[in-house]
Amino acid sequence: MRNVNPFLRNLAILAVVAFAIVLLNFETALATVSVLIRLAFFIAIAVVAYFFWRDIGRREIDTWPARSSRVFYASIGLGVVDIGWWMFGQPSGRNALVSFVVAVVCIYVAVRTWRDQRSLI
Repeated sequence: MRNVNPFLRNLAILAVVAFAIVLLNFETALATVSVLIRLAFFIAIAVVAYFFWRDIGRREIDTWPARSSRVFYASIGLGVVDIGWWMFGQPSGRNALVSFVVAVVCIYVAVRTWRDQRSLI
């Protein structure tokens, strides 16, 4: 067993696991776990973004004019909704194009607002 190539050994382990999933009819459980892991990943990204905003961004954004801060927060909020739609809706075709365009516009608006306010300071 020690002379077996690690790639082939790992491939055999993966084949056994896949065969067990199909044999025991665990496709539904696997799909459920996949959705839960996707949700946990989305929540983890949101928590990291919140901590970054709380530690760095909040003090700076509080000094901006009200309109600029609302535009910045709206672009970030729309971007989060767009990412959530991409992760859970799995758009394709025109919907994927619209999602990509919305993400680009959100990034542009957020960066442009941030740079305009940084140049005024």
